[in-house]
Amino acid sequence: MSAIKKLVLASASPRRIELLQQAGIEPDRLLPADIDETPLRAEHPRSLAKRLSQAKAEKAHASLKSETDYNGSFVLAADTVVAVGRRILPKAEMVDDANNCLSLLSGRSHRVYSGVCLITPDGKLRQRLVETRVRFKRLGREELESYLASGEWRGKAGGYAIQGLAGTFVVKLVGSYSNVVGLPLYETIGLLTAEGFPVHFGWLAGPRA
Repeated sequence: MSAIKKLVLASASPRRIELLQQAGIEPDRLLPADIDETPLRAEHPRSLAKRLSQAKAEKAHASLKSETDYNGSFVLAADTVVAVGRRILPKAEMVDDANNCLSLLSGRSHRVYSGVCLITPDGKLRQRLVETRVRFKRLGREELESYLASGEWRGKAGGYAIQGLAGTFVVKLVGSYSNVVGLPLYETIGLLTAEGFPVHFGWLAGPRA
């Protein structure tokens, strides 16, 4: 029986790790890929999510070639983009960024795109692009200021984390919830299963505590 191939996640995002764990998958290694995430001129949000997920996967894959223990692993990467129309919202690092994002999202719909890229042990590249539509309620000054004070927005695309306090802002969601969190599980598991990764191996141990 051949050895089970390892899975390298080209990210250190706690949200993506938790989502994989929810699916019974524990990455063998975390290998964040430091790339320039600046959108190209007039780049569509869909194209940006696909391009960045591929760039992350390819950089992580290339760095593993000299490592005997991980050469030949599955490499998984993802990138999530929040957009209003064609306008790409930043990952909020400063409170002004978050305030601007949330003020724009208040009372309107936006789209969340995630590009997922998998490089197989034999070097094949497989991708999926997932889109979710989200509508926020109109945010009052007090709740906006309170959310900004919470700090949950820091480092989040569009200035919010749907799995946290901002979940109370959502009036309607059409599509994948896990996509908005940071990794569309259905599509990700489909990619892994189609390429022969033993997704269900961890399930055999029975229920987790």
